Amino acid sequence: MKRTILVLLVCLIPLFGLWAGGKSDTTAPAAAAASSAPVSLDVWIYPSINEAGPPPPDWKVPVVMKERLNIDMKFTIMPSNNADWDTKIMAAAAANTLPDLFEVRRAPWENLVKAGLLAPVDDLYALMPNRTKFMYSPESIAYTTLNGHSYALATPGTFEKKEGMLIRQDWLDKLSLKTPVSTEDWINVMKAFTLNDPDGNGKADTYGYGAFIEINPAEEGLGRRFDPFFGAFGVAGTWNMTKANAGLNVRKSAYYDAMVYIKRIIDERVIDPNWLSYTKDDYRAAWKQGRFGLMREDGSAYSSENNYAPFDKNFPNGSWSVLNPPVGPKGDSSVGTQTPGWQLNAVSAKAAKAGKGPAIAKMLEWLSSDEGYYLAGWGEKGINYMLDANGVPTDVGLPDPSKFFTRSDIVTITQMRRLVFYNSDVELLARYPDYKAPTSGKLISTMGVFRDFKKSPWTNSSGADTLPKPNADIQRFYEQGVVEFITGQRALTPQNWAAWLADFDKLGGADWEKAGIAAADAAGYLQ
Repeated sequence: MKRTILVLLVCLIPLFGLWAGGKSDTTAPAAAAASSAPVSLDVWIYPSINEAGPPPPDWKVPVVMKERLNIDMKFTIMPSNNADWDTKIMAAAAANTLPDLFEVRRAPWENLVKAGLLAPVDDLYALMPNRTKFMYSPESIAYTTLNGHSYALATPGTFEKKEGMLIRQDWLDKLSLKTPVSTEDWINVMKAFTLNDPDGNGKADTYGYGAFIEINPAEEGLGRRFDPFFGAFGVAGTWNMTKANAGLNVRKSAYYDAMVYIKRIIDERVIDPNWLSYTKDDYRAAWKQGRFGLMREDGSAYSSENNYAPFDKNFPNGSWSVLNPPVGPKGDSSVGTQTPGWQLNAVSAKAAKAGKGPAIAKMLEWLSSDEGYYLAGWGEKGINYMLDANGVPTDVGLPDPSKFFTRSDIVTITQMRRLVFYNSDVELLARYPDYKAPTSGKLISTMGVFRDFKKSPWTNSSGADTLPKPNADIQRFYEQGVVEFITGQRALTPQNWAAWLADFDKLGGADWEKAGIAAADAAGYLQ
C-alpha cells in the first residue's frame, strides 16, 4: 500500500471462519454455481455529503468493479435525516426487499437481527484480510456481536480521540513553572495563571482553567470539559463499563471525591467564572482572547488554520502545548471517555441465501486496495486529483482544477467514501494540512496535535452511548443536582451527597443503572 495506514489492531483471524460454533451462511451453496454473469449487488449507504446528490451516470467506480471483479453494483444514497433513514430500512424489511449490503443505525440494526433478517458476517473477515487489519478491530467486532456472531461490518466513523488537554506554554515559561502532572500540580498552575499576571498586561484578567457545560449521553453531569478531573479519580463519563465495577459513575464513592476537587477549583476562583453561562462559541472566543491557560479542546477547533488565526493575531508570541490530563491520588488519569462512532454495514439474510457473501467481501476488499481507495474516495487521478509526495490528493498540477474532487459539481463522485475512509493519514493530511500561521509565521501541524492527543490516556466506553437513557425527571435531577453541589447551592458534604443519591435512586436512578448494566452485559460491552 502506498498510503500511510493508521493501524487500529490486527485481528487474529483463522483462515476458515472467525468463530467456533458454526459458520455463517454468507457462503451458501448457491455461491458455488459457476457463472460468467456478473454478480449483482444492491448497496445502500448514507451520503458522505448530505447536500450533494447521487454519483453521476458516468461514475467510474461501478465500471471498474464490473471489469475487475465481475460485480454489477447498484449504489443508492440513503436519506440524510435519521428518521427517514430508519423508515426506509424498516419499510424494506417489512417488504422483504432489504438490499444486499446497507448502512444501518444501531437501534434498527438490533431489531433486524432479532427478526432474523440479517446474516452473520463472521466468515467474511477472513475473505478480506487487507481491509480487516485496519478497518475492523476486535472492539468493532464485539460491538456487532450478538449471540456469538457478528451481524454487521463496523467501520470507523467519527475521528476518535480528537480532543485533548492544552496549556499556554508561553505562560508556563514566563512564570518558570513545570508542566503540571498531579491534581495538586494542576491546582498550583491554575493559581499561578490566575494570580501572577502570566500575560504581563498588569491586569487581573486571566484564569487557570476554562470550561463550559457540554453534555452528551456518554458524559452526563458536568460534561466533557470537566471529564479530565473526573478521570483523575477513575470516574470519567456516565458509565463504568468494566465487569468488576459496572454501573453509573455518579453512584461511585470516587465521584464524590472528584466533585470535591472540582468545587475546590471553583471556590478558589481559578476557573473562568463565566463557565456556567458560556456557549461553545463563547468558550472558543475566550481562549482566543487569552482568558485562560488550561483547557480541553478539539484538535481542529484549536489548530486548524481558520480557528487558530484569531489567537495568532491576538498573541503572535503566544503558544499552546499538548499535555496529559491530571493524575489523581490513586494514579488514575483520563482525558475522558472514548465511544467510537462506528458505522454499521449489514448483509441481508436474503443476500446471504443467494450466496452473495463472497462477492460482498471481494468488493469491500477492492475498496480497501490502492485502486479502490483512491477511486471511490477521491475520483480519477489526473482528472479529479494529483498526489503529492506523501500520497495526499491535491489540486496542484491538475490540468483542469475545475474538476478537483472538492468542487460542488464534482463532489458527488465521492458519495461512497463512507465505505472507504477510515481516518487514515492520507485523509487527515488532506483535511488538515500543515500551514504557517498568518501573523507569527509559526508552522502549525494539526496532524501533530491529533497524534499527541492519541497518546494521552482515555477511558474506553465502547457501547456506553447506546445504553438506556434516563427519563427527563431523572436526567434533570442528576444534572441540576451536580451543578448545585459544585456551585455551593447545596453544601457538598458526605451526608448531603448520600441523601441526594437516595433521592436519585427513589426517582428511578437505581432502576436506570440496573437496566444499563443488563443491556451492557447482554450486548457484550463490559470489559
